[in-house]
Amino acid sequence: MSSKIFHHPVYLRERKGLVREIMSLADAIDFLEDWPERDRDLIHEAALKTCYMAHDGHKPLHVARDAIRAFGKKKGVLTKQPAVLPWMIKTPGGGRVSP
Repeated sequence: MSSKIFHHPVYLRERKGLVREIMSLADAIDFLEDWPERDRDLIHEAALKTCYMAHDGHKPLHVARDAIRAFGKKKGVLTKQPAVLPWMIKTPGGGRVSP
């Protein structure tokens, strides 16, 4: 599945203060599959179908990326790359456990 990595990630808000980085086709499918049933509609269905078609080789990967990006925009959850990524935050003690 390594060939199914997007050239540029898509960033979608899951909850207030939490941004999910969609880096691959698998990430996009997981995000759409996790979308609440009560909020699913034709936009969701089209994006998910497009991602599955790209997974099966019937659509180019960039079309799936465009679909998840359009879904995020329509649903109001598309966001820009966060200024600070989780790996950039230094934890107290440098990640070491205190004795």
